Amino acid sequence: MPVEFKRSWSSEEVESFRDNWVRFVEGEMAPGDVAARTRGHVGHELWRRAGELGFLCVDIPEEWGGGGGNFRHEAVLHEEMARRALSGMSIGVHSIAAHYLLNHGTDDQKRRFLPRLAKGELVGAIAMTEPGAGSDLQAIRTRAERRGNREYVLNGSKTFISNGYLAGLVVVVCKTDPAERARGISLLLVETKDCPGFRVGRLLDKIGRKAQDTAELFFDDVCVPADNLLGGVEGQGFFQLMDDLPYERLMIGVGALAAMEGAYQATLDYVRQRQAFGRAIADFQNTRFKLAEVATQIMAGRAFIDRCVEELLAGRLDAATAAMAKLWASEAEGRVIDELLQLHGGYGYMNEFMIARMYADARIARIYGGSNEIMKEVIARAL
Repeated sequence: MPVEFKRSWSSEEVESFRDNWVRFVEGEMAPGDVAARTRGHVGHELWRRAGELGFLCVDIPEEWGGGGGNFRHEAVLHEEMARRALSGMSIGVHSIAAHYLLNHGTDDQKRRFLPRLAKGELVGAIAMTEPGAGSDLQAIRTRAERRGNREYVLNGSKTFISNGYLAGLVVVVCKTDPAERARGISLLLVETKDCPGFRVGRLLDKIGRKAQDTAELFFDDVCVPADNLLGGVEGQGFFQLMDDLPYERLMIGVGALAAMEGAYQATLDYVRQRQAFGRAIADFQNTRFKLAEVATQIMAGRAFIDRCVEELLAGRLDAATAAMAKLWASEAEGRVIDELLQLHGGYGYMNEFMIARMYADARIARIYGGSNEIMKEVIARAL
């Protein structure tokens, strides 16, 4: 009987949703992936089409224009893209931006932005990292100065911004009180269309995730309405960011595990048909043992990640366990895909093979969402 990586949290309704999403992924996303990797982004049309079909903001309540589902539906989106090395749509970042609004925004902010994010009219991005500030968010220098009662004037620059090139709404992490560290940070909602002083810099040349736009952003005396201060109270930005980290980090874990599953299946198919010394590579003991080791790691990971999904659904997933999920899954993804690439021989080094793209794509998982060194610190503090 073949190894099956079943999810404990799924249901008939969730699997029906998965089937619909797979049809979209294979019918409308995958055919344009080569072109998207060449130009560095998927374009707005794919986002709008996904929104039209109900595949964006799937775990946002219907009253705010979302799909009315939960994290299981969000996980399905990440799993099926990760299994196929389709990284062009950073739906995770888009969803996290929507969750900042859902969890911390005013009713007016939710009304103005959430339905448009769900429809794909706006692509969401989160501008945290700066040229001189990565994991240490309290060291950011982007400044928002209050002028009167009506607006802020925003100045600064950001880098490594996922969805930055296509973004219509950017959640900007900035200092509203430079004299403070954590309590000086606020989040401003910046609409990019016809926004004087806002500029997208170059699309960054990454080693992986070539189809997903990652850009530099510049804010030069950008006037932002005071009504676009997330939550309406200054100095809450750092705490708003921290509150949603378990959601983000589990999302990374879910995608990493699914990538391992996709790489495993692709390798299994390859070694069964590839011949060497007159027999299939799958018949060699080394191949069988490597696949056995990988299948065991995936099965163990599935048990842990599934438990974390269930804890999140129940509102019990704590920061340390979410950090463990991100740490373990991203580290395992790198090891597993490296071993599976080896079984492809020279073909594993060719970008036309999915395993090669997965190898390059996997590396960032140990860095974004908080580096794995930060994950270890979060875990250690909870011991």
